[in-house]
Order: sequence, then C-alpha cells, then structure tokens
Amino acid sequence: MVALPIDTAKFTGIICAVAPTPRIANRETGQLRVDRDTGQTVYQVGLCLMSGRSADVVTVNVPGEPSGVQNGVPVQVRDLVATPWENEGRHGVSFRATEIKPLTAPAASSASGSWATASGKGAGQ
Repeated sequence: MVALPIDTAKFTGIICAVAPTPRIANRETGQLRVDRDTGQTVYQVGLCLMSGRSADVVTVNVPGEPSGVQNGVPVQVRDLVATPWENEGRHGVSFRATEIKPLTAPAASSASGSWATASGKGAGQ
C-alpha cells in the first residue's frame, strides 16, 4: 500500500498522550521491531491530534527513542504518513513519522523535512 503524507500544519495542536514504548516484533521471544532503513529500534507513541473542536489519539511508529517526549508534552512531528493496510480480512491505517520531539527543542530547517508543531504551524512559519 502507498504511504499517504499528512499535512500536520492543519492541526491546531499535537500532544503526546501515551509515552514512547519499544514496539515488539515477536511476543514469544520479546524481540523488538527494528527499522529497516536505520537499524534503530522502532518506538510507538500515542499522539493526540487536535483540529478545531475535535481530537483523535493515534499510535505513531518512529525509528529511535524520542527523547524528552512524555505524556502531556506538546510535540513536533516530522514527515507523518498514514498507510492503509489489509490482512486476512482485517484492515486499518498505520501511522509513521521520521522523528518526534518536544516542541521546546530547536526546530530543524525546512530543507530537512516537513515539521509541524503543537501550534499547528510548521517550523519557521
């Protein structure tokens, strides 16, 4: 399936709702999921995506441990994508980002990727 980019600048806020935890690849052995491109452990983070008067919490996978990200912290999300999936009659949407960091961290330049902050504006906007 194709990964669909999400324009996070449209959100009025993005807050960590569930702290990062390593993603398990094999429940029997406890083996952790590893990102194919970076070799880093994949973490899952519950993010509250707010838009106007509504909000949804989604689980977002990210390579590497997002340092400083904890419950209630406004965050920046880089390169968020949604990928629809279907497997044995079950279906859903998975979310992935290249990086998640606290809003108080220095913003990256626009050349390094698509950032959105808890204010809903991309870095430097």
